[in-house]
Amino acid sequence: SSDLSSGINAEWPLRPGIKSHIENMFTGVIQGYKYKMKSVYAHFPININIINDNTLVEVHNFLGEKFVRRVNLLPGVTCKSTGTKDEIMLEGNDIENVSRSAALIQQSTTVRNKDIRKFLDGVYVSEKTNIVQVEE
Repeated sequence: SSDLSSGINAEWPLRPGIKSHIENMFTGVIQGYKYKMKSVYAHFPININIINDNTLVEVHNFLGEKFVRRVNLLPGVTCKSTGTKDEIMLEGNDIENVSRSAALIQQSTTVRNKDIRKFLDGVYVSEKTNIVQVEE
């Protein structure tokens, strides 16, 4: 009898989450997802290179360090330069992969062993939109 009581009722709270995932999949296929990221720096200019068929992002000169941070983008995500200074754009159909790729880039420029209130340098998400704008 315990199998019957834990059946449908136990799955009921999962329905809104599943509905959101399906809606995000439709939106991704129809409109796509676009995240714009800007590099912010106080003194040392951050250089961002996009290589390997737009699937690898290299961050150079972060806080003047010689170490090159490399972030492989997740499957289905491509990176482009927007033409604006210090700005890149991530695009893809899967919101999970696009947002996680943006998070990986942002986390690669985390300031360590310094006062993070003073050292605000890094690459941050500045805008979240769709690739194709649908007028409603």
